[in-house]
Amino acid sequence: MDSRSPKEIFTMEVSHKRAKPSFERDKRRGKSGGRGGRGSHSKKTDMGRAEWSRNPVDKRAQNDAGQEENKRRKRNNEVIEPPIYAVEYSKEEIETEGRKPKRKVAVMIGYSGTGYKGMQLQVLCYSAINHHEKTIEGDLFKAFVAAGAISKANANDPKKSSLVRCARTDKGVHAAGNIISLKLIIEDPDIVRKINENLSRQIRVWGIERTNGSFSAYQLCDSRIYEYLIPTHCFLPPHPDSFLGKKLVELSEEAGDNEGYSHRQEEVASFWAEAEEQYIKPIIEKVDPSIRALISKALYDTEFESSIETVDSISEDTKQQENKRNPYRADRSDVNLNDAKRPKAQHALEDQQANYQESLVEDVAECKDALDEPVKEETQSTIAPTQKEPLAIDQAVKELKLAYIRAKKAYRLHPKRLERVRSTLSRYVGTHNYHNYTISKSFDNASAKRVIKTFLVGEKPIIINNTEWLSLKVHGQSFMMHQIRKMVSMAALVVRCGCHEGRLQDSYMADKISIPKAPGSGLLLERPVFDTYNSRITTEGGKEKIEFAKFEREMEEFKQREIYERIFREEERDNQFHTFFNSIDNFKNSYFLYLSSVGILATKKTVASEHVGQPGAAMDDISSDDTDTGEG
Repeated sequence: MDSRSPKEIFTMEVSHKRAKPSFERDKRRGKSGGRGGRGSHSKKTDMGRAEWSRNPVDKRAQNDAGQEENKRRKRNNEVIEPPIYAVEYSKEEIETEGRKPKRKVAVMIGYSGTGYKGMQLQVLCYSAINHHEKTIEGDLFKAFVAAGAISKANANDPKKSSLVRCARTDKGVHAAGNIISLKLIIEDPDIVRKINENLSRQIRVWGIERTNGSFSAYQLCDSRIYEYLIPTHCFLPPHPDSFLGKKLVELSEEAGDNEGYSHRQEEVASFWAEAEEQYIKPIIEKVDPSIRALISKALYDTEFESSIETVDSISEDTKQQENKRNPYRADRSDVNLNDAKRPKAQHALEDQQANYQESLVEDVAECKDALDEPVKEETQSTIAPTQKEPLAIDQAVKELKLAYIRAKKAYRLHPKRLERVRSTLSRYVGTHNYHNYTISKSFDNASAKRVIKTFLVGEKPIIINNTEWLSLKVHGQSFMMHQIRKMVSMAALVVRCGCHEGRLQDSYMADKISIPKAPGSGLLLERPVFDTYNSRITTEGGKEKIEFAKFEREMEEFKQREIYERIFREEERDNQFHTFFNSIDNFKNSYFLYLSSVGILATKKTVASEHVGQPGAAMDDISSDDTDTGEG
């Protein structure tokens, strides 16, 4: 019989209920967790963004807790599912292999990041929920084990080999040259070939160099050089009928900057009129005159477009569920009943549009983490189509969108525009505060200051598949998560929006602005630089320099085959850059109006008017000190 009093039993039951993990509460409430109800549970779900940002996660304590959980499971003989890269061998197999000497080395590698969840592997830890994701280091580790460079005794845990990477690239980011340091068994003179035989064509080991015992690929790297390939049509101005296009003209008049704005857009002023005449007018002329106005509105009014699909394709209940999960999709025509008849290119275009609209909302949320409510788009009145019209409108809109893509691909960068790109990128050179160019960094965080040595533009654009591309190369000491992609995006936005170059200087100040990250597919790590280490090794003797010059021919061939051609092929298929900038142009909110002649004040004034009386609603009220320092 339970000796506790009824009051004690009741108190313990209540405490137990309150102590249940948040994911159990969500399960009980029918939630799946994560943004929009998809994916894993989000720590922001049960608190406001401001509260969450003021209570950063103690990652060291989280990792320690995970390791303790692993130990507890082992003591209780519970099964711990190993990471995707780990290989378990029996005690007999390990003893049969015997012990072989390990040496500290630098492994020079190259890879195409397509299909991988980034460079860094997830270590075996109960708290690491992503250790089954495919990563570059995970594939490398398995190849080292298969080639005999890592012993069977150490095949289940990379920590035993002291693995450290020079640069941790993001999901989908490539590298012509990167370096990892670890302890390997390298007595076999044919070890590099054997490792490569166990790797896919997307990953190559260029060479292995002996180092001193204290070498760390991360700590001893002086700087890193990245390249970003971008289509030149990304520097075209927003379409005059788009939300951003209209606001830029309107605000230039408000600021009395008509002449300056027109001068900065002078070399592209006639592009859209000429494109309309050559690419758009022939399609419009084939359309029934009675629905031409509706088609024009459908191109740039997302609410109007959703009204077409409500009539044409899905029930009201399904539509409400979709809107609740993802309210910012600019093109929801992928739920059309005629979906199976649409070409693959159209599928890809619409999926990309949806993904980038969602990404924009996440980027904007970084500036609104003091608010608990979601970002809201501005609303406009719409003309509701009749039951008979949607199919014709839908088809015409799709043809027009593809025509606009063809027009943009045919654009060739004007020399004056090219010089403006160079001038804008040069403003990154030096030491600046890049808190606006990453996630969860406050202006006061000292680690937000980074050094950029050079940011150069290729001498001449190249034309691939009728699209003109420009090569951008940035050389810096180190980079934060998403920093380079946001730097490229900001520079492109400044140029294409006819914005004064001084806006980059404004972005280094305390004001929090929303800078969307450009597509990761165009980014690649060219090589890390180890000049200081190499000079010391030359003096001391006995070790080889860590440099990629001796592998230049193989690296260039690999870059062309596995990186450049992949970038060009994926853009031809998916139109990622068009979709990205088109999403920004039609994002009906004020968060990108800092690109106008009015400047950051245009964004701050609108936010203030939208949230009068709401405490902590200012865009620059950021207090997060998260130390996540991934690159790219």
